Amino acid sequence: MENTVIFLNFKTMAIFPDPDSHIHIRKEISSLFPNIVIGYLLGNVENGPANQELRDLINIRSLDISGTLDEEGIRQVEGISLGKKAYRQLGKDPNRYRLSAEALMRRIVKGKELYSISSVVDSLNLVSLCTGVTIGGFDLDLVEGNIELGIGQLGEKFVAIGRGPLNIENLPVYRDCRGAIGSPTSDCERTQITLTTQRTLMLITGFYGETGIGETLEQLKLSLSRFCLLSEDQTGIIRITQ
Repeated sequence: MENTVIFLNFKTMAIFPDPDSHIHIRKEISSLFPNIVIGYLLGNVENGPANQELRDLINIRSLDISGTLDEEGIRQVEGISLGKKAYRQLGKDPNRYRLSAEALMRRIVKGKELYSISSVVDSLNLVSLCTGVTIGGFDLDLVEGNIELGIGQLGEKFVAIGRGPLNIENLPVYRDCRGAIGSPTSDCERTQITLTTQRTLMLITGFYGETGIGETLEQLKLSLSRFCLLSEDQTGIIRITQ
């Protein structure tokens, strides 16, 4: 039986409705991951350069990671380990196409500084560093039409933030009506969060179920509320209905 889906048109939303079951998980990916879920947070934000308190928290967490983890230890972090397992199941090399949470942590253990982007993006990165969970972040006003999670196709266009064209064949991919907007490896330039972003959507892919997603959403909400004045927000988990 096909998944039961009600589509949500983000572009025309004036007031956020209940998004539960409004984001489509395509059969092509749910057939491989029958327990797959999507955690979401959406809401209004006040974005701008990250303040010193937020940067200090990122630096403290970075020092903790560099002092306790090496590259092998990073691979064993639960959220990263499960994501790499899923990539292998999809036929994608997880050591060439790394999860964004893993890429952040590897940058730290290699002694490279994390760039400060904005209060919203830095808040997302802080939570990802604290949980090991990959989080996709989008400017909600740049998302057009419906959202669906599927598998990248050969030759599908994707311009990754800070990386340029990315081969997303066999990667898990979120799309709107215009095409790909993000994957657990990178988000797309077209819908990226900028200093002018006023509404944000954040998505977490749980390939094997809900482990860690609820806690990560709660930390996201606290961080965005503290540093970005999050308001009119909603969080939840999209599950497959048969």
